[in-house]
Amino acid sequence: MSYRKRTAALASTAALAGSVVLMAAPAARAEVVDVKYQCKTPIGDKSAVSPIDIKGVKSGSGYKITMSWQKGVSSSPVDLGKGSMKPSAVIQLGGAEKGTLKVTGSANQAVVPANTPIKINDLSGTYTPKGSGKVTFTAGVLTIIALGTTTTCTPTNSPGPSLSLDVTAAGGSAGGAQSESGSGDSLPQTGPEDSAIALGTLGGTVLLAGAAGSLWVTRRRRRSVG
Repeated sequence: MSYRKRTAALASTAALAGSVVLMAAPAARAEVVDVKYQCKTPIGDKSAVSPIDIKGVKSGSGYKITMSWQKGVSSSPVDLGKGSMKPSAVIQLGGAEKGTLKVTGSANQAVVPANTPIKINDLSGTYTPKGSGKVTFTAGVLTIIALGTTTTCTPTNSPGPSLSLDVTAAGGSAGGAQSESGSGDSLPQTGPEDSAIALGTLGGTVLLAGAAGSLWVTRRRRRSVG
């Protein structure tokens, strides 16, 4: 094989290796899940279905977890004035860690008209891994406190996880399980821009290694010729 062909082959191999590394990188998986809530209200039982989205963003040694409702749930027979409704919820943890995470948010910033679905503001909390591996986050009980009354809404359709994260405990090593798709690193960033930067840097390292190998071959060949 000629020198030029050998150099081109090495460069192609390095580029291919970079692509393989990008495809094999660990990830976080998130999806919107329909949750059927059965709500116990002061005026009787009500039911509603809302798509639930849960996201995780790396923050210090843990993650900021945000839970979002795409549709309103329950309703009130009277108008709820600004700031009179306070929601909170629990997220069920599964996989490598069992338990719950409480998420809270601000009170309603606008009047909620009577007999209309109550739109829940985004709720958030901080999750700090106690172990390493894949942890799932699934919608749990929603609690709404308004005008001195309490409404609890419980998922009844056994919804699947809205988020899966491969996590590493502080000072620990990553678990063996890998999530299916999305973005991340050994301590995954769930933001797409952070993930693209991390993965691009990793691929660039492989390409750089390939270029260094080509340079070594070039120098060795020149010495042999001389």
